[in-house]
Amino acid sequence: MEQCTNSILMISPVGFRYNEQTATNNYYQHVLENLSLEQVQENALHEFDNFVAVLKSAGLNVIVFEDTKTPSTPDSIFPNNWVSFHADGRVVLYPMFAKNRRVERRADILESLVNDYGFLVKEVVDYSTIENKEVYLEGTGSMVLDRTNKLCYASISERTHKVAIDQFCKDFEYQPVPFTAYQTVEGERVPMYHTNVMMCVSDLFAVVCLDAIDTPEERIALTESLQETGKDIIEISEKQTSRFAGNMLQVNGESPCVVMSTSAFQSLSELQIANIEKHGRILHSSLDTIEACGGGSARCMMAEVFLPTA
Repeated sequence: MEQCTNSILMISPVGFRYNEQTATNNYYQHVLENLSLEQVQENALHEFDNFVAVLKSAGLNVIVFEDTKTPSTPDSIFPNNWVSFHADGRVVLYPMFAKNRRVERRADILESLVNDYGFLVKEVVDYSTIENKEVYLEGTGSMVLDRTNKLCYASISERTHKVAIDQFCKDFEYQPVPFTAYQTVEGERVPMYHTNVMMCVSDLFAVVCLDAIDTPEERIALTESLQETGKDIIEISEKQTSRFAGNMLQVNGESPCVVMSTSAFQSLSELQIANIEKHGRILHSSLDTIEACGGGSARCMMAEVFLPTA
């Protein structure tokens, strides 16, 4: 099974802003008090458009849908949390923590992928109803999938519940590799909201903040799993993680590419850059407003489409 794809689904923002409902456990979000709501949206759209242009220039098939004005969905720019697309023709809908994120799930997008873009959807697997029981699993934010080796790396948090991980792994024949990653907030260690903030798994390498895993046994188990599957482990620090250096994604453009934000790129050392470039050309674009207000970055903005074509 391929680890990387050429097709990426993205959502163009209409009402992007700081989301109070997600800020309760996403400590990367900040209020930009010097900007009006209109300026925040304008900046986010500019960053989005530039990012899409960078991806397309590298030969990626970027499928862009525009967000709807109503209902209000300030985080719709991060579609990988509500949906994932799999090579066997299955589409998964996920249970979301924030109520105003649950309305991001759009049937019209799935219909358009079939009718307008020629993808084949054989089944929609809908886990979203378990959010009514306060059980959450936010897509490939919560899970970092090694698709080739059928491993599911997942950091347990308020948005990533083990019972939901186990259900996904059972249905899709993945082996779960659970742990808890932490960050320091006001002197206290608190769980990171999403796994893909602190690690990225690609075909031959993994970028990971091992220092975020406080339990030695879990850190060893994660390291051994990556080593056993032949990954070149590129460690990043907690400071680099706060710059979204863990929020990368390898994709197949005209050649293999590793996508990240400019903030993430600028946080890396020359050695880390050289090690990543062994595996693909680095693509980066400035996402400063999106990162500050949304608390997410480049990887969160890209929902990989592995669906077969009809």
